[in-house]
Amino acid sequence: MTLMLGVDTGGTYTDAVLIRDDQVIASAKSLTTRQDLALGIGRSVQAVLDEAQTKVEEISLASLSTTLATNALVEGQGGRVALIYIGFATEDLGRHGLNDALKGDPGLILAGGHNHAGAEVLPLDKQALLAFLETGIEGVSGFAVASVFATRNPAHEIEAADIIAQRTGLPVTCSHHLSSKLNGPKRAVTAVLNARLVGMIDRLINRAEDCLRDLGIQAPMMVVRGDGALMSASQARSRPIETILSGPAASIVGARWMTGAQHAVVSDIGGTTTDVALIERGLPKIDPAGAQVGGFRTMVEAVAMRTTGLGGDSQVHARQDGLSGGVILGPRRVLPISLLAHDAADVIHAALDMQLNAVTPGEFDGRFVRAIEGVNAGGLTVRDATVLQRISTTVQPLGAVMRTRLDLPALTRLVDRGLVQLGAVTPSDACHVLGTLSEWDVDAAYKALTLFARKRIGTGKQLAPSAEDLAHMIVDQVTQQTSLALLEAGFSEDEAEFGVSAADLARHVLTQRGLEHHRGVISVDVGMNVDVIGLGASAATYYPAVGTRLNCSVILPEHAAVANAIGAVVGQITQRQSGSVTAPSEGVFRVHGSDGPQDFSTQSAALQYLEDILTGQATANARDAGAGDVQIHVTRDIRTAQAESREVFVEAVLTVEASGRPRVAHH
Repeated sequence: MTLMLGVDTGGTYTDAVLIRDDQVIASAKSLTTRQDLALGIGRSVQAVLDEAQTKVEEISLASLSTTLATNALVEGQGGRVALIYIGFATEDLGRHGLNDALKGDPGLILAGGHNHAGAEVLPLDKQALLAFLETGIEGVSGFAVASVFATRNPAHEIEAADIIAQRTGLPVTCSHHLSSKLNGPKRAVTAVLNARLVGMIDRLINRAEDCLRDLGIQAPMMVVRGDGALMSASQARSRPIETILSGPAASIVGARWMTGAQHAVVSDIGGTTTDVALIERGLPKIDPAGAQVGGFRTMVEAVAMRTTGLGGDSQVHARQDGLSGGVILGPRRVLPISLLAHDAADVIHAALDMQLNAVTPGEFDGRFVRAIEGVNAGGLTVRDATVLQRISTTVQPLGAVMRTRLDLPALTRLVDRGLVQLGAVTPSDACHVLGTLSEWDVDAAYKALTLFARKRIGTGKQLAPSAEDLAHMIVDQVTQQTSLALLEAGFSEDEAEFGVSAADLARHVLTQRGLEHHRGVISVDVGMNVDVIGLGASAATYYPAVGTRLNCSVILPEHAAVANAIGAVVGQITQRQSGSVTAPSEGVFRVHGSDGPQDFSTQSAALQYLEDILTGQATANARDAGAGDVQIHVTRDIRTAQAESREVFVEAVLTVEASGRPRVAHH
């Protein structure tokens, strides 16, 4: 009987689950502690241990999925790095966003590199590298090394990395370790981002391991990759870039495990965003262009994910300009009034009562603000600093802080910097009014929605007759915006066939009328052609209506609220190795492997040799990552051309995938 622990550190909550013999026996959520993620991890793990009443010695595997790397890249955090760029021209730094990725950190362009056939173009300039290591690396926490055509011959990357490691003792990321695809500048961007994350992920894993050890858990720890597969903690330390999008990937693996779905759309609604992805043949669909995060296109294999700023805590805005009224949600996240009143009842109720008794509605009615403790507020403009001074760490009505209209842009900047939180009406409040949620202060939600319903629209009428009517309007809008996000994800699969953007297709009048089964001289029917799996704590509240709207069936798994933590522990370990065979001249087949080019006289001998070395590497890597029984899957992509009525070999790319379940600790 194996007992496994899965943990997911999200932006808002840290989830933990215990799984025994394919059954979830306990699950828990605790608030993510941003200043030290291990605190939140410790609390949620302790909670599942208490609930399951199990002995910690029984846990044979622990696994972590984390949004830390994704959030760090989106928020522009991480260590100072140096890039060693071998055989490229100076102007290449300006291409593919490399300068943006470096953000003023040092870069050195060295002579050296190889050509597409894997032959050395120039010797590696070791003297220039040594001189740079003596003088140019102050404050650097890691190095990225990228060389021209390193995937055809990595010799110069390996040599430079050895010199750096010997001289500095700092971590080095080689671009050919992260991707075997051609595209030097894009590989260099990926290596720079990886080097930037090494220190941060290392600290997280150390803290998480300490925290598990303190609880008495001795099991090996795994980390989820962006494609949903698992890797060992030591691999995650050296290749942290591969954990970007690990959270969303884990939720898809969790959805697949809970439902057994082979083809489905997975939609995960959180507090801030809705993430939509596809399951094809039982696996998460991978983004062929590489994961894009924080404005950078990387060469990391990750789940193809569409993220929309729509969640349970999305801000509700009134449509006041038109004649028909209505509401729109997001993309900004705010604190629900019902939650704020749960913490600061006196302030919230006093303000709402006063605003309800006023003769004319005020611009800032039903909105609140508080400053966040312990955030660095350096470099603010005078106006921003003045507005921040008026906002204390206790909750107060927004109207008490805003003096003039010019304060509004300042407030927006303070929110963007993460210095200030706003409280306002959200879908969570609407659910409290309708009785589908009752976790927090129902009265406060009712008062806030009553105030909001009084807003005037273009005709001069009230936005809604009552709090209940407004609550229905808000929940209907969640259905509408979720349906659009799902339609866009669906159409993006068929975009090429239609020749129109997915966003336009989702909003097209034919699509929208087809959902309502238009019947005229023409009949139009539109619907999702696969099941939708709804995940997230509030999925059960919103998604049944989404299924009705999209004419498809919606699956709501029992443990939908902790799918990420489940996915963190039920995934496979998968290691991929790719290599290529080229034909530099008639009758020569050149294999490009990690130990440099090798030539063969027949195509079959070259392919067999490449398959053997890739299988050996992938198997060894999978075992290093902690896999038990390793299965091998080989794909061969052979490209030929017609020349004078015969077929000529051009190039072959081989990919070997080694996968297996993690070995568990035996007690």
